[in-house]
Amino acid sequence: MIELVKKLYETEDLTDDELKQLIETDNAENLAVYADRVRQKHYGKKVFLRGLIEISSYCKNDCLYCGIRRSNKSAKRYRLRYDQILECAEIGYNLGLRTFVIQGGEDGYFFDYYMCKIIHALKKNYPDCAVTLSLGERSFESYKCMKEVGADRYLLRHESADEDLYNRLHPSEMNLENRKKCLYNLKELGYQVGAGFMVGAPFQTTENLISDIRFLQELQPQMIGIGPFIPHKNTPFKNEKSGTLNLTLRMLGILRLMFPKVLLPATTALGTISSNGRILGLQTGCNVIMPNISPKEVRKKYMLYNNKIISGRETAEGLAILKQEIESAGYEVAVERGDCLK
Repeated sequence: MIELVKKLYETEDLTDDELKQLIETDNAENLAVYADRVRQKHYGKKVFLRGLIEISSYCKNDCLYCGIRRSNKSAKRYRLRYDQILECAEIGYNLGLRTFVIQGGEDGYFFDYYMCKIIHALKKNYPDCAVTLSLGERSFESYKCMKEVGADRYLLRHESADEDLYNRLHPSEMNLENRKKCLYNLKELGYQVGAGFMVGAPFQTTENLISDIRFLQELQPQMIGIGPFIPHKNTPFKNEKSGTLNLTLRMLGILRLMFPKVLLPATTALGTISSNGRILGLQTGCNVIMPNISPKEVRKKYMLYNNKIISGRETAEGLAILKQEIESAGYEVAVERGDCLK
């Protein structure tokens, strides 16, 4: 298998058959070595921290895997106020964070004018910071107005590039064609774009993962967010198995070698399935971690999957511990925006 890893390192691509072998192998320890080599070539030992502000647990969608789906009557709903969002950003900035990620369900309460007001305030108060949005599918005009007031990046995981699998994971009113259209609209408007997918989702095959990789090659995003599927107790997939740590790490290593300059987070979900999951992610090519700086009282309410990390190292209060862990693993926390290299 080392031959395939070396080929990927040298050429940044493999055939579908070769990718299948690498994805399915249990013997890919060299993948992390080469992936780490590539990320250090372009980014050194820097790890970029993003302050995650989860602004709403309301969502109009009914995705079958998601804990805040509209059909979950047990979900605890909340919306952050304007002043709360700005207070979170102030706390994050004073902690050294230079990117704010504004994330929420697809909640019509946060209409365009209101979102533009929030973005404008963040850019005015912190001109040296990047504002990243993760608010789902919106119109071209919505994306345009938010870009014009200063939004820098947008995260919209495509979830699956295979139409059949996408339809099995989502309600009938959602479709892959519109998801992709949103991503291309964002690129056209000049956002730094992030896409991504779950690893180990119900019904997912190796061929589905290869389709995801091929779509990313076509899209060429600046950010790729992947993490293991983790079931939520109040969804139709409550009894499904979680994605595994090993497969997720293999996919991270493959993505780093195929997209050498991409921003690649070690996600909260990775840290949820394994206590050292995010550090292993850093050692397999990741260069971003997103500590949660949402108010304490709402963190338990934004529950996308079971057992999500909501305390300790995942929160603003644990940032010093997180930094120590990163440094102990041989990396360094960078106090900067951390844009994708061109």
